[in-house]
Order: sequence, then structure tokens, then C-alpha cells
Amino acid sequence: MTLAGCATSRPKASKDTSFWSGRLALTVHSEPPQSYSAGFELRGAPAAGELQLTSPLGTVLASVHWSPQGAELRQGVQLTRRPSLDELTADLGGTPLPVAALFGWLQGQTADASGWNADLSRHSEGRVVARRLQPLPTAELRLVFQP
Repeated sequence: MTLAGCATSRPKASKDTSFWSGRLALTVHSEPPQSYSAGFELRGAPAAGELQLTSPLGTVLASVHWSPQGAELRQGVQLTRRPSLDELTADLGGTPLPVAALFGWLQGQTADASGWNADLSRHSEGRVVARRLQPLPTAELRLVFQP
């Protein structure tokens, strides 16, 4: 799975939260391969936050909220709840996606995400590429954002 994106200016965040926006692309190298792309807005912190995915026209495709009490995905009128963010993303993509690690990567910091390696060499240009080699299938996440 590959994910790519671009970003817009971000609103001010409080000292305890972050805000990032841009575009992402996710490619899962399964049989058949799966590709997804969307605009994104990421708010909060690894322990509690929100990830909103949008179409090129700005329509909200999905919204994920998480806290220590659990995680939920809203797609239109459909709501899915799980005990944790990892469980929710694993149900959606077959393996946990590194949503919590995104906060570190978007700040230019290495962040531990099981099976994922992030290339931060172009962070100053607003680009991060993360690859998952294990578990199979391999996947690639591309982010474009305003540094």
C-alpha cells in the first residue's frame, strides 16, 4: 500500500496537541495490490486524537478518533468501534497502521512503529515515506505536508 500527500497551512495548536494537514497515499503490496490516497488532517497526540481523511474536493471520507478508552471510525453514517487504535486500523487494513508514529515522523523524529521504517531525509521539504516490510504484505505510506 502506498500513500502520498500535500499540505495546507495549519491552525494553531495548543501546547499539548499537534495539527498537521496534507495528502497521503498508501499502497499495500497484496494480491491484488491496493492503493488509497486522500487529504488528511491529524490532530491531537499519540494517546488521543483525530485523523480525518478527505477527497480532493474536501468531502470527509472517514474520521478516526482515539483515546485511552478506545477508537472509532466514522464513514458517513457507519460507525466502527474497537478497544484500541491498533485494533481498529488492523481491521481496516489487515495490519496496524502507524497512526501514533505519524506524530513523530511529521515532527522529523524517528518514532517506533512495529515493522515500519520511515525515511525522514526529505522532511524539511514536507515529505516522509514509511515502508513496512513485516508482516507481509509489504506496504508504503507517503506523506506530503507543510513542514
